[in-house]
Amino acid sequence: MTPLVHHSHVPRSLAVVSAIALLLTGCSASPQPAENTSPVSGGTLNYASGDAEPTCLDPHVGGNYPQALVGTQFLESLVSRDSAGTIIPWLASSWSQSADGLAWDFTLRGNVTFTDGTPFDAAAVQANIAHVQDPKTGSSTGYLAVRKVVSTSVVSPTVVRLTLSEPDSALLESLSQPWLAMESPKALARSQDENCAAPIGTGPFEVASWAKQNAITLVRNDAYTSPPADAAHTGPAYLDSIVWRYIPDSASRYAALQSGAVDVIDNAQPDTIVQAGKSSSIRHLDAPRPGASNRIELNSGRAPFNDPLVREAFVRAADVDSAVSSLFQGTATRSFSALSSIEPLGVSRPDLFGYDQAAAGTLLDSAGWTGRDADGYRTKDGVRLTVVFPVSTNQSIPAEQSLFEQLQATAKTAGFDVVLSPLDLSAWYTALGSNAYDAVSAPYTKVGPDVLRTLFDSAGIVPAPSGYFANHAQVNDATVDAWLTEASPDG
Repeated sequence: MTPLVHHSHVPRSLAVVSAIALLLTGCSASPQPAENTSPVSGGTLNYASGDAEPTCLDPHVGGNYPQALVGTQFLESLVSRDSAGTIIPWLASSWSQSADGLAWDFTLRGNVTFTDGTPFDAAAVQANIAHVQDPKTGSSTGYLAVRKVVSTSVVSPTVVRLTLSEPDSALLESLSQPWLAMESPKALARSQDENCAAPIGTGPFEVASWAKQNAITLVRNDAYTSPPADAAHTGPAYLDSIVWRYIPDSASRYAALQSGAVDVIDNAQPDTIVQAGKSSSIRHLDAPRPGASNRIELNSGRAPFNDPLVREAFVRAADVDSAVSSLFQGTATRSFSALSSIEPLGVSRPDLFGYDQAAAGTLLDSAGWTGRDADGYRTKDGVRLTVVFPVSTNQSIPAEQSLFEQLQATAKTAGFDVVLSPLDLSAWYTALGSNAYDAVSAPYTKVGPDVLRTLFDSAGIVPAPSGYFANHAQVNDATVDAWLTEASPDG
């Protein structure tokens, strides 16, 4: 199955690159050799992220990757996945599914408490599902993940039942994610502002303070008892604390790493990764995010990309290979799949994405875009062939933004006027929510191949309570919906 295409076999998205990088030194003021990996008790880890600082630390609210990344330090999920991707116990010790797939019973670990002293039990799970599904919470990622859960019930203090509207083969994968992590019911009863400032979980750390635009300080939970089943260390964390900073400028992040002001940085630039490779004190970790690859989605819900000929013309007109090669310096590779490089079921189809300016021109001629204005752009009935492309400067590193500029230049050869609009995260979400885009770079993190159903099923055009919707390509095709259903083991 190739859910990137509709019945006329024309791509609706342009797969680009799929990678995230971490650079780290030893956890001390003076960088230590990367080979020194023995655990050290005590100390503070200083982490610097290039992601946008969340407006809320509760991943139930909204649900973006920066929330999830920091949230995993103090929140835990019902289940986890091991290195092979197998679902394993975490806060739930076991689970069973009814014969019809409509009911799941989860048996919970005993003697687990949230850091505010509230017991973790079946009622707590029920409260968390209700919080995610409450429209007032404004959830997006978590809400979409449990859309099929229609009710929960407490079977016993240690057993909770989730009842579904239809079978969901991806339920366990969804429950392994931070956007559905367990939070203290007592804390959830606070105002949303209070809970956003310091969510309370069962994890190895807890939020001590959050100085916005500066740092989140996390301190060790000395009573920690609930690691996932494959944990190599089962007691409280070795570290005393973690200081989590947001440094948007990539050069400043790397300078902080080099000086020892921070111990780990993410979203490293390609030239930084190459430079770090020559250092004996800095180590590079290639850590692709699961779920979908970094893609450019073409909005088929409005002109000009509601015409499949124009969509394919844009794909043929964009020289992605040359841009990736020149800008990423061997640190990332071109993707030909909607799935991340770490998803083993990803299907690669390079034949759908070949660069061919002559073919692009022929396709546009067939679509009626035969005129050219004074600036060289194609026209049809006096209207310029314009592609509105909002870019989230908080989610795209400078190299990726430069890649978009190179695609803009090669697409112009075919006659496309690609209008790149750099926006902060809030304005970017607004542009998507108001359908004010023709193309968009659309990362989406969700473990497992069922992310394709989130991204391309027609139901994904309907917004979550937060206003966010995942089907940015606005694929509304019964054939694609049927493929996605068939691809599910329970479909």
